[in-house]
Amino acid sequence: MVKGMSRSERKIDHIRHALGHERDVHNHFDDVTIVHQSLARLDYQALNINTQVGELSLSSPLFVNAMTGGGGEKTEEINRNLAIAASQTGIGMAVGSQMSALKNPEERKTYEIVRKMNPDGVVFANVGSEATADLAKEAVDMLEANALQIHVNTLQELIMPEGDRDFSNRLKQIEQIRETMDVPVIVKEVGYGMSRETIKVLAELGISYVDVGGRGGTNFSKVENLRREKPLSSFNNWGIPTPISILESLQHDKVHVIGSGGIRHGLDGVKALTLGAEAFGMAGALLKVLVEEGIEVLVEEIEHIHREIKVAMMLMNIEEVAQFKNQPYVLHGLTKEWIDQRKSL
Repeated sequence: MVKGMSRSERKIDHIRHALGHERDVHNHFDDVTIVHQSLARLDYQALNINTQVGELSLSSPLFVNAMTGGGGEKTEEINRNLAIAASQTGIGMAVGSQMSALKNPEERKTYEIVRKMNPDGVVFANVGSEATADLAKEAVDMLEANALQIHVNTLQELIMPEGDRDFSNRLKQIEQIRETMDVPVIVKEVGYGMSRETIKVLAELGISYVDVGGRGGTNFSKVENLRREKPLSSFNNWGIPTPISILESLQHDKVHVIGSGGIRHGLDGVKALTLGAEAFGMAGALLKVLVEEGIEVLVEEIEHIHREIKVAMMLMNIEEVAQFKNQPYVLHGLTKEWIDQRKSL
Protein backbone atom coordinates (compact mmCIF):
# COMPACT_ATOMS: atom_id res chain seq x y z
CA MET A 1 0.00 0.00 0.00
CA VAL A 2 1.03 3.56 -0.53
CA LYS A 3 0.45 6.61 1.57
CA GLY A 4 -2.53 8.68 0.49
CA MET A 5 -4.59 5.92 -1.12
CA SER A 6 -8.39 6.14 -0.93
CA ARG A 7 -10.53 4.27 1.59
CA SER A 8 -11.75 1.91 -1.16
CA GLU A 9 -8.20 1.18 -2.29
CA ARG A 10 -7.18 0.53 1.31
CA LYS A 11 -10.05 -1.93 1.81
CA ILE A 12 -9.17 -3.80 -1.37
CA ASP A 13 -5.60 -4.01 -0.13
CA HIS A 14 -6.93 -5.51 3.11
CA ILE A 15 -8.53 -8.24 1.00
CA ARG A 16 -5.27 -8.91 -0.85
CA HIS A 17 -3.46 -9.08 2.48
CA ALA A 18 -6.03 -11.46 3.97
CA LEU A 19 -5.45 -13.77 1.00
CA GLY A 20 -1.70 -13.59 0.81
CA HIS A 21 0.08 -12.74 4.03
CA GLU A 22 1.79 -15.31 6.22
CA ARG A 23 0.00 -16.31 9.41
CA ASP A 24 1.73 -16.87 12.74
CA VAL A 25 4.23 -19.70 12.51
CA HIS A 26 2.52 -21.31 15.49
CA ASN A 27 -1.26 -21.61 15.55
CA HIS A 28 -2.38 -21.94 19.17
CA PHE A 29 -5.24 -24.28 18.26
CA ASP A 30 -2.43 -26.85 17.85
CA ASP A 31 -1.90 -26.51 21.62
CA VAL A 32 -5.33 -28.08 22.20
CA THR A 33 -5.95 -31.84 22.03
CA ILE A 34 -9.47 -33.19 22.45
CA VAL A 35 -9.71 -36.45 24.39
CA HIS A 36 -10.88 -39.21 22.04
CA GLN A 37 -13.77 -41.49 23.04
CA SER A 38 -13.56 -44.93 21.41
CA LEU A 39 -17.03 -46.32 22.09
CA ALA A 40 -19.33 -44.63 19.59
CA ARG A 41 -23.03 -44.73 20.49
CA LEU A 42 -24.66 -42.32 18.03
CA ASP A 43 -26.13 -42.40 14.52
CA TYR A 44 -24.26 -40.00 12.26
CA GLN A 45 -27.32 -39.48 10.05
CA ALA A 46 -29.36 -38.35 13.06
CA LEU A 47 -26.95 -35.58 14.05
CA ASN A 48 -27.83 -31.95 13.50
CA ILE A 49 -25.73 -28.90 14.20
CA ASN A 50 -28.39 -26.33 15.00
CA THR A 51 -27.23 -24.09 17.81
CA GLN A 52 -28.49 -21.30 20.01
CA VAL A 53 -26.32 -18.33 20.95
CA GLY A 54 -28.37 -16.29 23.37
CA GLU A 55 -31.27 -14.90 21.33
CA LEU A 56 -29.73 -16.01 18.02
CA SER A 57 -30.95 -19.27 16.51
CA LEU A 58 -28.36 -20.60 14.07
CA SER A 59 -28.47 -23.64 11.80
CA SER A 60 -24.72 -24.06 12.27
CA PRO A 61 -22.10 -22.91 14.79
CA LEU A 62 -20.08 -21.69 11.79
CA PHE A 63 -20.68 -18.28 10.26
CA VAL A 64 -18.90 -16.12 7.72
CA ASN A 65 -17.19 -13.44 9.78
CA ALA A 66 -16.61 -9.80 8.85
CA MET A 67 -13.85 -9.27 6.31
CA THR A 68 -14.66 -6.48 3.87
CA GLY A 69 -15.74 -2.90 4.51
CA GLY A 70 -16.31 -0.62 1.54
CA GLY A 71 -14.20 -1.03 -1.56
CA GLY A 72 -16.61 -0.47 -4.44
CA GLU A 73 -17.42 -3.04 -7.09
CA LYS A 74 -14.88 -5.62 -5.97
CA THR A 75 -16.22 -5.67 -2.42
CA GLU A 76 -19.81 -5.77 -3.72
CA GLU A 77 -18.93 -8.84 -5.80
CA ILE A 78 -17.31 -10.56 -2.82
CA ASN A 79 -20.24 -9.76 -0.52
CA ARG A 80 -22.70 -10.99 -3.14
CA ASN A 81 -20.90 -14.30 -3.55
CA LEU A 82 -20.41 -14.80 0.21
CA ALA A 83 -24.11 -14.14 0.74
CA ILE A 84 -25.05 -16.66 -1.94
CA ALA A 85 -22.82 -19.29 -0.33
CA ALA A 86 -24.22 -18.50 3.13
CA SER A 87 -27.77 -18.80 1.79
CA GLN A 88 -27.10 -22.13 0.08
CA THR A 89 -25.48 -23.64 3.18
CA GLY A 90 -27.74 -22.03 5.77
CA ILE A 91 -25.00 -20.31 7.77
CA GLY A 92 -24.92 -16.81 9.19
CA MET A 93 -22.87 -13.98 7.74
CA ALA A 94 -21.36 -10.80 9.16
CA VAL A 95 -20.50 -7.93 6.84
CA GLY A 96 -17.41 -5.80 7.23
CA SER A 97 -17.50 -2.31 8.69
CA GLN A 98 -20.37 -0.25 7.29
CA MET A 99 -18.84 3.04 8.41
CA SER A 100 -17.91 3.91 4.82
CA ALA A 101 -21.53 3.47 3.66
CA LEU A 102 -22.82 5.50 6.57
CA LYS A 103 -20.60 8.35 5.35
CA ASN A 104 -21.04 7.78 1.62
CA PRO A 105 -24.50 6.61 0.42
CA GLU A 106 -22.97 5.42 -2.87
CA GLU A 107 -21.38 2.52 -0.99
CA ARG A 108 -24.63 1.28 0.58
CA LYS A 109 -25.22 -1.12 -2.32
CA THR A 110 -22.02 -3.02 -1.49
CA TYR A 111 -23.72 -4.08 1.76
CA GLU A 112 -27.38 -4.17 0.75
CA ILE A 113 -26.50 -6.89 -1.77
CA VAL A 114 -26.05 -9.28 1.18
CA ARG A 115 -29.69 -9.13 2.25
CA LYS A 116 -30.82 -9.15 -1.38
CA MET A 117 -28.94 -12.40 -2.06
CA ASN A 118 -29.80 -13.93 1.33
CA PRO A 119 -33.31 -12.66 2.18
CA ASP A 120 -34.05 -15.19 4.92
CA GLY A 121 -30.60 -15.72 6.44
CA VAL A 122 -29.00 -14.53 9.66
CA VAL A 123 -27.00 -11.37 8.92
CA PHE A 124 -24.85 -9.30 11.29
CA ALA A 125 -24.39 -5.58 10.68
CA ASN A 126 -21.05 -4.00 11.63
CA VAL A 127 -19.91 -0.59 12.84
CA GLY A 128 -16.84 0.77 14.58
CA SER A 129 -16.85 1.72 18.25
CA GLU A 130 -16.76 5.36 17.17
CA ALA A 131 -20.32 5.06 15.83
CA THR A 132 -23.21 6.86 17.48
CA ALA A 133 -26.38 5.00 18.43
CA ASP A 134 -28.15 6.59 15.46
CA LEU A 135 -25.49 5.39 13.01
CA ALA A 136 -25.61 1.92 14.52
CA LYS A 137 -29.37 1.78 14.01
CA GLU A 138 -28.93 2.94 10.42
CA ALA A 139 -26.40 0.14 9.82
CA VAL A 140 -28.84 -2.46 11.17
CA ASP A 141 -31.71 -1.06 9.12
CA MET A 142 -29.56 -1.06 5.99
CA LEU A 143 -29.36 -4.87 6.15
CA GLU A 144 -32.49 -5.70 8.15
CA ALA A 145 -29.83 -7.31 10.33
CA ASN A 146 -30.43 -9.91 13.02
CA ALA A 147 -27.57 -8.63 15.18
CA LEU A 148 -24.96 -5.89 15.28
CA GLN A 149 -21.20 -6.26 15.61
CA ILE A 150 -19.30 -3.33 17.10
CA HIS A 151 -15.68 -3.84 16.13
CA VAL A 152 -12.85 -2.63 18.34
CA ASN A 153 -9.46 -2.20 16.68
CA THR A 154 -7.35 0.12 18.82
CA LEU A 155 -3.94 -1.06 17.63
CA GLN A 156 -4.95 -1.01 13.97
CA GLU A 157 -6.14 2.59 14.35
CA LEU A 158 -2.93 3.60 16.10
CA ILE A 159 -0.77 2.11 13.35
CA MET A 160 -2.85 3.65 10.55
CA PRO A 161 -1.30 7.04 9.70
CA GLU A 162 -4.79 8.58 9.48
CA GLY A 163 -6.31 6.42 12.23
CA ASP A 164 -8.17 7.53 15.36
CA ARG A 165 -6.19 8.64 18.39
CA ASP A 166 -8.93 9.61 20.85
CA PHE A 167 -10.79 6.68 22.41
CA SER A 168 -11.99 8.49 25.52
CA ASN A 169 -15.71 8.18 24.64
CA ARG A 170 -15.70 4.63 23.25
CA LEU A 171 -17.12 2.84 26.29
CA LYS A 172 -19.92 5.38 26.61
CA GLN A 173 -20.78 4.99 22.92
CA ILE A 174 -20.82 1.19 23.14
CA GLU A 175 -23.15 1.42 26.13
CA GLN A 176 -25.47 3.85 24.35
CA ILE A 177 -25.67 1.59 21.31
CA ARG A 178 -26.48 -1.38 23.53
CA GLU A 179 -29.20 0.58 25.35
CA THR A 180 -30.97 1.67 22.16
CA MET A 181 -30.59 -1.41 19.95
CA ASP A 182 -33.42 -3.93 19.61
CA VAL A 183 -31.17 -6.72 18.23
CA PRO A 184 -28.28 -8.48 19.99
CA VAL A 185 -25.10 -6.39 20.17
CA ILE A 186 -21.81 -8.23 19.76
CA VAL A 187 -18.53 -6.50 20.58
CA LYS A 188 -15.88 -7.94 18.26
CA GLU A 189 -12.11 -7.69 18.28
CA VAL A 190 -10.37 -7.64 14.90
CA GLY A 191 -7.40 -9.89 15.58
CA TYR A 192 -5.85 -8.95 18.92
CA GLY A 193 -8.01 -11.04 21.25
CA MET A 194 -9.88 -10.21 24.44
CA SER A 195 -8.67 -10.58 28.00
CA ARG A 196 -10.92 -11.46 30.90
CA GLU A 197 -10.46 -7.89 32.14
CA THR A 198 -11.85 -6.54 28.85
CA ILE A 199 -14.81 -8.90 28.95
CA LYS A 200 -15.53 -7.92 32.57
CA VAL A 201 -15.74 -4.25 31.57
CA LEU A 202 -18.04 -5.08 28.63
CA ALA A 203 -20.26 -7.21 30.88
CA GLU A 204 -20.54 -4.26 33.29
CA LEU A 205 -21.75 -2.15 30.34
CA GLY A 206 -24.50 -4.68 29.72
CA ILE A 207 -22.85 -6.37 26.74
CA SER A 208 -23.75 -10.06 26.71
CA TYR A 209 -22.15 -11.11 23.39
CA VAL A 210 -18.47 -10.95 22.48
CA ASP A 211 -16.46 -12.19 19.51
CA VAL A 212 -12.95 -12.55 20.91
CA GLY A 213 -11.30 -12.12 17.47
CA GLY A 214 -7.94 -13.45 18.61
CA ARG A 215 -4.48 -13.37 17.13
CA GLY A 216 -3.77 -16.00 14.50
CA GLY A 217 -5.74 -14.90 11.46
CA THR A 218 -5.38 -11.82 9.28
CA ASN A 219 -2.84 -9.50 10.92
CA PHE A 220 -3.96 -5.90 10.45
CA SER A 221 -0.85 -4.59 12.20
CA LYS A 222 1.22 -5.88 9.30
CA VAL A 223 -1.07 -4.51 6.60
CA GLU A 224 -1.25 -1.05 8.16
CA ASN A 225 2.50 -1.01 8.78
CA LEU A 226 3.02 -1.30 5.03
CA ARG A 227 1.60 2.21 4.75
CA ARG A 228 3.95 3.84 7.26
CA GLU A 229 7.24 5.50 6.36
CA LYS A 230 8.65 4.06 9.60
CA PRO A 231 6.62 0.97 10.55
CA LEU A 232 5.64 0.16 14.13
CA SER A 233 6.66 -3.40 13.33
CA SER A 234 7.48 -4.24 16.96
CA PHE A 235 3.69 -4.63 17.41
CA ASN A 236 3.23 -7.13 14.57
CA ASN A 237 2.86 -9.99 17.04
CA TRP A 238 0.82 -8.12 19.64
CA GLY A 239 -2.35 -9.73 20.96
CA ILE A 240 -3.93 -12.75 22.63
CA PRO A 241 -4.34 -15.94 20.57
CA THR A 242 -7.91 -17.09 20.01
CA PRO A 243 -7.92 -20.27 22.16
CA ILE A 244 -6.50 -18.31 25.09
CA SER A 245 -9.08 -15.55 24.69
CA ILE A 246 -11.87 -18.12 24.75
CA LEU A 247 -10.47 -19.61 27.97
CA GLU A 248 -10.11 -16.13 29.47
CA SER A 249 -13.79 -15.53 28.74
CA LEU A 250 -14.88 -18.40 31.01
CA GLN A 251 -14.61 -16.05 33.99
CA HIS A 252 -17.91 -14.49 32.86
CA ASP A 253 -20.72 -17.03 32.59
CA LYS A 254 -23.37 -14.50 31.55
CA VAL A 255 -21.50 -13.54 28.36
CA HIS A 256 -22.10 -15.46 25.13
CA VAL A 257 -18.74 -16.07 23.48
CA ILE A 258 -17.97 -16.41 19.78
CA GLY A 259 -14.53 -17.65 18.76
CA SER A 260 -12.75 -16.30 15.70
CA GLY A 261 -9.23 -15.59 14.51
CA GLY A 262 -7.00 -18.18 12.86
CA ILE A 263 -9.64 -20.93 12.56
CA ARG A 264 -8.38 -22.97 9.63
CA HIS A 265 -10.95 -25.78 9.38
CA GLY A 266 -13.77 -27.54 11.16
CA LEU A 267 -11.56 -29.17 13.77
CA ASP A 268 -10.23 -25.78 14.90
CA GLY A 269 -13.86 -24.69 15.15
CA VAL A 270 -14.65 -27.76 17.24
CA LYS A 271 -11.75 -26.91 19.54
CA ALA A 272 -13.14 -23.38 19.93
CA LEU A 273 -16.49 -24.85 20.93
CA THR A 274 -14.87 -27.31 23.31
CA LEU A 275 -12.93 -24.53 25.03
CA GLY A 276 -16.18 -22.64 25.66
CA ALA A 277 -17.26 -20.70 22.56
CA GLU A 278 -20.88 -21.07 21.46
CA ALA A 279 -20.18 -20.42 17.76
CA PHE A 280 -17.15 -19.70 15.58
CA GLY A 281 -16.46 -17.36 12.72
CA MET A 282 -14.19 -17.86 9.73
CA ALA A 283 -13.11 -15.09 7.36
CA GLY A 284 -9.77 -15.31 5.57
CA ALA A 285 -9.87 -19.08 5.01
CA LEU A 286 -13.29 -18.84 3.35
CA LEU A 287 -12.40 -15.73 1.37
CA LYS A 288 -9.35 -17.48 -0.05
CA VAL A 289 -11.48 -20.37 -1.33
CA LEU A 290 -14.02 -17.99 -2.85
CA VAL A 291 -11.51 -15.78 -4.66
CA GLU A 292 -9.27 -18.59 -5.89
CA GLU A 293 -11.85 -21.32 -6.65
CA GLY A 294 -15.32 -19.78 -6.81
CA ILE A 295 -18.74 -20.06 -5.15
CA GLU A 296 -19.34 -23.75 -5.85
CA VAL A 297 -16.08 -24.77 -4.21
CA LEU A 298 -16.79 -22.45 -1.28
CA VAL A 299 -20.17 -24.13 -0.77
CA GLU A 300 -18.40 -27.50 -0.85
CA GLU A 301 -15.87 -26.24 1.70
CA ILE A 302 -18.58 -25.08 4.10
CA GLU A 303 -20.34 -28.43 3.76
CA HIS A 304 -17.00 -30.13 4.43
CA ILE A 305 -16.58 -28.09 7.63
CA HIS A 306 -20.04 -29.25 8.69
CA ARG A 307 -18.96 -32.84 8.10
CA GLU A 308 -15.88 -32.24 10.25
CA ILE A 309 -18.10 -30.96 13.06
CA LYS A 310 -20.30 -34.04 12.85
CA VAL A 311 -17.34 -36.42 12.76
CA ALA A 312 -16.08 -34.77 15.95
CA MET A 313 -19.52 -35.16 17.53
CA MET A 314 -19.39 -38.87 16.77
CA LEU A 315 -15.88 -39.18 18.23
CA MET A 316 -16.91 -37.33 21.38
CA ASN A 317 -20.34 -38.96 21.74
CA ILE A 318 -22.32 -35.74 21.79
CA GLU A 319 -25.66 -35.04 20.16
CA GLU A 320 -25.85 -31.25 20.40
CA VAL A 321 -23.40 -28.45 19.67
CA ALA A 322 -23.89 -27.05 23.18
CA GLN A 323 -22.40 -30.27 24.61
CA PHE A 324 -18.95 -29.58 23.16
CA LYS A 325 -18.08 -27.27 26.06
CA ASN A 326 -18.43 -30.09 28.62
CA GLN A 327 -15.94 -32.43 26.90
CA PRO A 328 -12.40 -33.14 28.14
CA TYR A 329 -9.34 -31.66 26.47
CA VAL A 330 -5.63 -31.23 27.19
CA LEU A 331 -3.57 -28.06 26.74
CA HIS A 332 0.05 -27.98 25.63
CA GLY A 333 2.88 -25.53 25.11
CA LEU A 334 2.42 -21.77 25.17
CA THR A 335 -1.32 -21.99 25.74
CA LYS A 336 -0.88 -24.14 28.85
CA GLU A 337 1.84 -21.80 30.14
CA TRP A 338 -0.43 -18.78 29.71
CA ILE A 339 -3.41 -20.40 31.45
CA ASP A 340 -1.27 -21.74 34.31
CA GLN A 341 0.15 -18.28 35.00
CA ARG A 342 -3.16 -16.46 34.70
CA LYS A 343 -4.86 -18.84 37.16
CA SER A 344 -2.90 -17.23 39.98
CA LEU A 345 -4.02 -13.67 39.14
